[in-house]
This record gives sequence, C-alpha cells and structure tokens, in this order.
Amino acid sequence: MASAVHDVSLEEAGSHPVPESIVVRFAGDSGDGMQLTGGQFTLSTALAGNDLATFPDFPAEIRAPQGTLFGVSAFQINFGSTAIETAGDAPDVLVAMNPAALKTNVGSLKVGGLIIADAGEFGARNLAKAGYAQSPLEDGSLARWQLLSFDISALTMEAVKPFGLGNKEALRCKNMWTLGLALWMFDRDRAPLIQWLHDKFAKAPVLADANVAALNAGHAYGETAELGGAIRQHHVAPAPVAPGLYRTVTGAESISLGLVAGTQLAGLKMFFGGYPITPASAILHHLSRLKEYGVTTFQAEDEIAAIASAIGASYAGSLGVTSSSGPGIALKGEAIGLAIMTELPLVIVNSQRGGPSTGLPTKTEQSDLYQAVYGRNGDAPMPVIAARSPADAFDCAIEAVRIATQYMTPVMLLTDGYIANAAEPWKVPDMAGYAPFPVQFQEDVPEGGFKPYARDDKLKRPWVKPGTPGLMHRIGGIEKQVDTGHINYEAANHQAMTDIRQAKVAGIADSIPDQDVCMGEAGGRLALVGWGSTFGPIHQAVRRMRARGHDVSHIHIRHIWPLPRNLGALLRGYDQVIVPEMNTGQLKTVLRDQFLVDARPLNKVSGQPFRIDEIEAAIEEALE
Repeated sequence: MASAVHDVSLEEAGSHPVPESIVVRFAGDSGDGMQLTGGQFTLSTALAGNDLATFPDFPAEIRAPQGTLFGVSAFQINFGSTAIETAGDAPDVLVAMNPAALKTNVGSLKVGGLIIADAGEFGARNLAKAGYAQSPLEDGSLARWQLLSFDISALTMEAVKPFGLGNKEALRCKNMWTLGLALWMFDRDRAPLIQWLHDKFAKAPVLADANVAALNAGHAYGETAELGGAIRQHHVAPAPVAPGLYRTVTGAESISLGLVAGTQLAGLKMFFGGYPITPASAILHHLSRLKEYGVTTFQAEDEIAAIASAIGASYAGSLGVTSSSGPGIALKGEAIGLAIMTELPLVIVNSQRGGPSTGLPTKTEQSDLYQAVYGRNGDAPMPVIAARSPADAFDCAIEAVRIATQYMTPVMLLTDGYIANAAEPWKVPDMAGYAPFPVQFQEDVPEGGFKPYARDDKLKRPWVKPGTPGLMHRIGGIEKQVDTGHINYEAANHQAMTDIRQAKVAGIADSIPDQDVCMGEAGGRLALVGWGSTFGPIHQAVRRMRARGHDVSHIHIRHIWPLPRNLGALLRGYDQVIVPEMNTGQLKTVLRDQFLVDARPLNKVSGQPFRIDEIEAAIEEALE
C-alpha cells in the first residue's frame, strides 16, 4: 500500500484531504539524538519549501539517567503550506523511542493522532522506570490514538550489521533509522541528509556508511512494509513565499548575525564578553565563528568579568556586548549600573528561562521583564527591546545597537529559551535596505575645553577613545558633576544628573515607531497585547477568532522601555485589554502604571509556550 500512495482513487484521496500543516514530535531518551533528528528533519522540511516553526524541549541534566521520565528529550516541528507562526498545539504524530517518552508526551497528542513506538525498548526494566505496570502497547490504554509499534532497535541493528559495529555504536544509528521513516512519511528528499552524514563523519567513513544505511533502511521500511491505514505518505505543498534567498535560523543565530550587522552599520568593531549559561551560550558559540567581521569573543571566568570586559571594550571604542540568562543578569546588575552611570554603549542579551534562582534551565519563561526595566539599585533607566521570533531577533539586535550607540546607553535585548532554540525560515535581507548609523567619536578639543558629560540635543554625551590628544577624562561609578564629570556628591547635582539620565532614556521614544496593530482595528471590544515569543499563539488565536466574527485585535510590543508614544491612547480605544504573558503579570503591571488602563492578565508559568486554544478560550470568555 505504502509504495502506491500516489495512485489512489479520487474517492480515497477525498477521504484523506491534504492538511495545510502537520505537527510532529520526536521524543526519546536524552541520549537518543532527538534534537539531532529534529534538526535534520527541519533541514529537509525547509528544503522542501514548507514554512515551519520548531520547539526543542530537553532536560537540564547533561545526561539524565537513561529511561527516566525527567531524562526525556523532545523536538516538535509544525510545518505546512501556509504561514506557520507557532510550533503547534497538539502533535499529529508522536515518535516515542521508549516508555518514558511515551508517558510524558502522549497526553499532548491529538485524539486520533499517530503513535510510532519502538517496541524493542518496552521491556520490563524501562516500563518500571516510566511507572508502567504493564506495557501500554498491549493493554488498550492507547485506544484513543492510532498505534504503530515495531522493534526499531532490532531493525536498526540488522541494517548496520554489515559494518561490524558494536551493539552500543549500532544502536546510536537508531535515530537515523527513525528519521528515514519520517522522511518517507512526509515525502522528503534523503540526498541532502546523506551528504550531511558523509561530511559529519568524514574522518570515520564506517560510521557515515552505517548511519546512511540506517537512514535508507527506515525509508525503505515505510516504502515496502504493509503498514495499512495507521501510516501513509503525506505530501505537504510548499508554502507561498516571496522570491529570495532563505535559510533556517534559530534565535541565537539570528541575534548573532544581527549584532554583527548592527556594528557594521555603526562602523564599529564588536567585543563580546560572555560566560556559558543555558540557553544563552549559543550566542557566544556563533559569534566566535565570525571573527572576519571585526568580532572579538572572550569567554570570561564568571558573569561579572564578562560584562566588565565588555564595558572596558566600549570605553576603548568598540561596541561591548554581553549575554546571559536571568541568574547571570542578576550577577551583572551592579556592572549594568556602572554602564548607566558612565553612559557607555553596551548591548546586554537576556535569553530568559524559568526562575527564580537556577529554576528551569532549559525551559522557557518571560519572567525577567521587571528585572530588565527596574532591576538595578538606584534610579537606573535603561532601554529594553523584546524580540518576538527567531527571525525578528535579527532586526531587534540591529535596533539595540542603534539605540546603544546613538544615545550612549546600555540596552537590554530580551529573548527566551523558546526563541533562542527554536528555528524558522528567514529570508536573508538585502543590507542595502538598512540605513547606516555611523558613530562619530569626538576627536577635537571643543571651544571652552572638553567636557566629558556635555550633551547634544539627544542628551547624549560624547564618546572619546582613550588616548585622544587633549581629551583625557575619567569615568567611574561615583556620581558625576554635570558637564565636567568630576566626582560630585552635592544634592542638587545628583538631582540634576538623575533627571538627565532619565530624560535621555525617555527621549528614545522620539526615535522609535508608533505602536501598530498587528491584526484588527485601532479600537474595538478587545485587544490582546503581547510581547516576545507569545506573538505566534496570540496571532493565530486572534486570526481564528476574527474568522468567526469576533471583534478582537492583536497588539505586540517590541520597545518595552521606553514604550511607544501612542500606546496609551491606542489601548484606551478598546473596551477590554488582555495581556498574555509567560509570567505572573509583569507587562500588565507596567501598562497599568504608565497608562492607567485596566489591563487584565492571562498568565502561564509552566515552562512551556502558550497553546493557541488557551488564548482562544480567554478571548471567548472575555467577549461573552
């Protein structure tokens, strides 16, 4: 049957309409290579021309105990022939490599969805680790779904037998066998992945050949096995897209490229001082490969050294950049205050994760907004920008560089674990369409003498490279005298400098665009106001509800601080305002404080992104 899927009758084709999008989740032990499998399936999907969004979900432990519930690693991809903005709510297909993977993920599967299980891993020991008294493959507990179980482990061992691998090495090819089956199921080309395997194992050709054999065996199994109605081949047409050069990009890659583009537009070199922390470490990894673009990367001994080195680089005339997650941003707090006091440009990337403390290192959350806007000692205002998707992070990084250099201030760029790790197609932009914002260093002694804290019309102080003749100056963390920058503890001077720093950051609102309405009208019964990675589920939920005739609009904020000038008036044009956030209501509080609007929260702090149906339910309740 499987080999004749393209010769079905019109009646048969009508009984299985081609879906516009499909959600697949690969799940297994953290050593089963699920992230690699998902990543390569994503590559094949992008090459097939589908729009897509992914959601890697893995444990915090480097190697959790094998077969346990908390050691399960999963990778979800939503792909289709229409615009895809989320990784999907409930999977259509779940590939479960062991009992623990099945138990932790099957509850999310759509009723009637397909389970593909490796029966070879459902022995007594693994069942006990997952808390099963008997095998769910045999006791009828999976009756709500279609079930296809076979011994993937044994089939893999058989496929790679000619290459003389030991059992352990042979079983490592199991993810490639599974990937081969998935490639057949969704009509994907194997050639790019075969080439990738040969490149990856160029120094170990036997391993390359074994993995290719496993990939081909999984594909052949789908073609030749009489699997019946439980599994069939699906062809999802390419999504309509504007012509251009496309690639898949994760949030970490996008930010790295955006930082490089921003410094090029500013005419600066970049110094990145970082310290490894999940999920921010990938930015350091990507930037370290871009040295030819004037990028210097430095892995410091701790978070404080990382940001201090970046501040030093900014003082010396490069753009200092640092990144971390919530716990590391807390450690950087004093140094961020130093950058605000010295008024040096600095970009701080915060890839948020679940907290407090070390919290949920590999899960996503938006709970650092208070920390970004308010989280320093003293009155220490700082611009804050939030990216809404992996591709959007590129432009947000450029914007962060622009504000930092044009206003001589540190800027915080917020992403989260979902954005950092997720991937989506990205049309590589033509940089000729981006306006340069070259930095002008002060090089001449002005009339009346040099004043390090003199101001221009933006209240920006001059940027001087150390060693410039006649422009010797000192900076530090103690309060500065107006204009001269000398140490000054006087009450009136501190009041004046505090007001100047606050007015400078508030004035940034003059150079950012007015807030737009992503979908819907500027006024009406209900507005959903989001920020960051909630964009996809909010947008899809609003689209669906508007299609049913509901008066609901979507507003998504990029510039968190200062907020756009027109935002207050825009929000007051709606009867109700709901703010979906992956925290306990932080943007909601800011909006209430700044605009006195009755913004109501919709909160989720499970470490998982919003589902579209959760937001739809909130809209329905509000409009009843």
